[in-house]
Amino acid sequence: MLLACWSAKGGAGTTVAAAALALSLARRSRAGAVLADLAGDGAAVLGLPDPDSPGLAGWLAAGDDVPADALARLEVGAGRGLALLPRGAGALGAERAGVLAALLDAGVRPVVADCGSDLGATTVGFLRAADRSVLVTRLCYLALRRAVTAPVAATEVVIVHELGRVLGRADVEAAVRVPVLAEIPADPAIARAVDAGLLTTRLPRSLERAVRHVA
Repeated sequence: MLLACWSAKGGAGTTVAAAALALSLARRSRAGAVLADLAGDGAAVLGLPDPDSPGLAGWLAAGDDVPADALARLEVGAGRGLALLPRGAGALGAERAGVLAALLDAGVRPVVADCGSDLGATTVGFLRAADRSVLVTRLCYLALRRAVTAPVAATEVVIVHELGRVLGRADVEAAVRVPVLAEIPADPAIARAVDAGLLTTRLPRSLERAVRHVA
């Protein structure tokens, strides 16, 4: 299974949502799970040092001659059955985005991809090849406006709440015409866990409960 998270506007919380989904899957799957970081902040959110690895950017740039086990060699252990595929330095080549998605989907472990908000040719190609396209959004008119006109379609939505917003779940579903499967609360414990680098070891209960049904 390949579940790809994206947002139409920066700062939506896509990386935290993707990491939480991957951690939830890793805890429930005997084979573990993989977090594929196409956005670049996966290691930081998981409390890991920046990996010294060519990452997915290097894999995409290498062309068709990369060995069959190249992706596995790029993985970084994140604990509790979770492996991180780091982004790496440089541009993400678009030509093999669909191939990458197909390879990740074919593995025995579930994969969550953080595609961020940069909806360029690579991430769009990747999202279109994924099993599930999860829009992560705040209850923001501008974010929803961009999501409606985005070059990819969502199959489901995760809402990240902010206090004082007028829009609600029904507004999101009416705008993007797909169901909201999770609502992540405005919980200070989530921010504290991320800031302290403890998301892997102390996944806040409010976050775990919110993403459980998506994964």
